[in-house]
Amino acid sequence: MNIIFHEIFQTTRQFTNNLNTVLKDYGLYNSQWSILFTVHQHKEMTLTEIWKYLNVEAPTVTRTVTRLEQLGWLVRHDGEDRRSKIVTLSEEGLKKYPAVEAAVIQFENSIAKGLTIEEQQMFLSLLRKLKGR
Repeated sequence: MNIIFHEIFQTTRQFTNNLNTVLKDYGLYNSQWSILFTVHQHKEMTLTEIWKYLNVEAPTVTRTVTRLEQLGWLVRHDGEDRRSKIVTLSEEGLKKYPAVEAAVIQFENSIAKGLTIEEQQMFLSLLRKLKGR
């Protein structure tokens, strides 16, 4: 195994576990936050758009969206085609979102503080290069 990828996988696990600790105060997990963040950024999305964007299996996204609906974060309604479901943040979700976002930003900043702006940009560039875009 290439040590670079081992380090990426280990670091990702550590970041995910630490982020889950931050999100616990809001009753959320990283996988749920990813969907909330994505839907917030796009204003509204279909389930298909979410799983394609996040590169997550469709049943996983459906289960997570259903759970977020039960928790009051999201609402789902029929699209133009009744088979497509449009997902948006609920009124409650819109009210609670800024506090969670602030906590996540604080967490991310605490990690990134060891890197200069130039190093952060280089790191992002390298990650995108590895992804092929």
